[in-house]
Amino acid sequence: QAQLVESGGGLVQAGGSLRLSCEASGPTFGVSARGWFRQALGKEREFVASINWSGDTTYYSDSAKGRFTISRDNAKNTVYLQMNSLKPEDTAVYYCAATLRGGIRVYESDYAYWGRGAQVTVSS
Repeated sequence: QAQLVESGGGLVQAGGSLRLSCEASGPTFGVSARGWFRQALGKEREFVASINWSGDTTYYSDSAKGRFTISRDNAKNTVYLQMNSLKPEDTAVYYCAATLRGGIRVYESDYAYWGRGAQVTVSS
């Protein structure tokens, strides 16, 4: 069973940038699509970004498009989320996810493996 660990969260002012990393350990054979989700206080967990196995296809939520970039380094079993032009409404716990399913995956139910989350706080 693969284990995912996020890192790189923290506090940043509005307009600033952060880069999240998520390293997978343990058995990773069969892992294909990767994704990022987030959950703000009092709100449901929502999709942020997804990337396919080869890394040549990505997809973003409307709120992330143009500001966030998802990428991966399969040699390191790591996926990244570069976040620029951060806004206070980006404040949330960010979760990394992995699935055996291929292509782009945007639903929580598509993912079998999850990290424990990383807090991102954007101040006004």
